[in-house]
Amino acid sequence: MSPWSYELPRILLLLAIVVLNSLLFGYPFLWLTLAMGIYIIREWLNLNRLVTWLRDNPEELPPQAHGIWEHVFNTLYRREKRYRSRIKQRERRLARFQESTTALPDATIILNKRGNIEWLNKRAREYLGLKNSDMGNRIENLVRNPVFVEYLQHGEYEEPLEMPSPTTPGNTLMVRIIPYGKSRRLLVARDMTRLQRLERMRRDFIANFSHELRTPLTVLRGYLESMQDDIALTDEWGEPLQTMGNQIRRMENINDDLLFLSRLENPDNRRQDEDIDVSALLVSIREDAQALSQGKHDIRLECDPQTNLTGSQNELRTAFSNLIFNAVRYTPEGGMISIRWHVSDEGNAVLEVEDTGEGIPRQHIPRLTERFYRVDAGRSREKGGTGLGLAIVKHVANRHHARLDIESRLGHGSLFRITFPAKAVIKHDELS
Repeated sequence: MSPWSYELPRILLLLAIVVLNSLLFGYPFLWLTLAMGIYIIREWLNLNRLVTWLRDNPEELPPQAHGIWEHVFNTLYRREKRYRSRIKQRERRLARFQESTTALPDATIILNKRGNIEWLNKRAREYLGLKNSDMGNRIENLVRNPVFVEYLQHGEYEEPLEMPSPTTPGNTLMVRIIPYGKSRRLLVARDMTRLQRLERMRRDFIANFSHELRTPLTVLRGYLESMQDDIALTDEWGEPLQTMGNQIRRMENINDDLLFLSRLENPDNRRQDEDIDVSALLVSIREDAQALSQGKHDIRLECDPQTNLTGSQNELRTAFSNLIFNAVRYTPEGGMISIRWHVSDEGNAVLEVEDTGEGIPRQHIPRLTERFYRVDAGRSREKGGTGLGLAIVKHVANRHHARLDIESRLGHGSLFRITFPAKAVIKHDELS
């Protein structure tokens, strides 16, 4: 029932007493003033009980009241119970969250929009040297690495940041920032020292192995060439000797690609940038591709001659050659290969190599840039590929802050696209 169904009869009864006393004794204004005073005093007493109850202990049962005040007390009491129930639920969730994040192997920090620390876990204290008392302080005042401060303030967090550990000399942290909610950020720092050491061991092993393999391959190739020069031997062993020569050349190509990949992966191997005339570079590669094709393909080149690029000419020649030569190898005779170099609407430089080959099944596309990954191992070896070409293309693109995209449909050919950032583009009229 409505609370006013209890309060209105009281008001009407009080008005009836005023009217009756006015008729019997006169002085209606006096009786009305007296009734209003009694009503106001009653309301004031109930209001005072309400304030006292809310101030002292709203968890206790509300004071006894009648009419609309009983409804007010009970409504506030129920809302208080629901509010405290929600608070307890949030406290339990927060406790579970803190317990789970404490077990995380990564440092986890919650930052507000001003960069103040709202919460941190145990790993954050270990990896970044923070303390619980640091909560509320700006993180850049506590982690004073200039590279970290610039990364935090720059606001672009697509790529993680690698920085030396402020607590353990020689260790490396990978820091990633994830924006969420209303201008909040989640900072996650992972100790990459062990993985970097393993990666360094892998690179060193491949580089050393490739260097050591060069000598025996050179010796084998020398003896094989001597045997091929012997007419008596070639008459009887011509085909086996030719096969052996092809396999040695294939091993040398794999070895050269492994060495090139090792140099690309070496963090100490800095890029030697220069202004590259991409049009002239592609014309030269196209001539090599036509020699490889032996006239079996229609190789077309569309270039923007005014668009040059800043980068390593040796690395880009290798990457572009791998894409174009792959298109020649895997496009059937009579097919067409299109090479396009242009500037996009966003100002980025784009190289596209499109063929009319057999295409690549969709499930294989994400793994094409892995070392030695082959869609069809037998067919790849038959075409003379090393299985490292697209891995090299991917690494060269990464070193030039570019993006490699692959589009392909079975029976409709493939499109390989490298997109270079606008800051690396040099227009020809800027050079003159």
